[in-house]
Amino acid sequence: MGLGTLLFGWPLLPIYSVVKLGELLRDEVERELRDPAVVRRRLEEVEQARAAGRISEEEEARAVEEILQGMTGW
Repeated sequence: MGLGTLLFGWPLLPIYSVVKLGELLRDEVERELRDPAVVRRRLEEVEQARAAGRISEEEEARAVEEILQGMTGW
């Protein structure tokens, strides 16, 4: 790390930190959307809501479609 890098890089550290935080958040969201255990739990919650009568058949179909689309990225 040279003197120039130290002098000009120091003021940019907050920006680098925010970018790194954004990347970490993105990675965590992607992991959660594609984790089979999380997807299964969400599908079970939708199924339980339908069985309890809290949502209609159309709402169940729409929720399942959204969950599966989130998993595949489409």
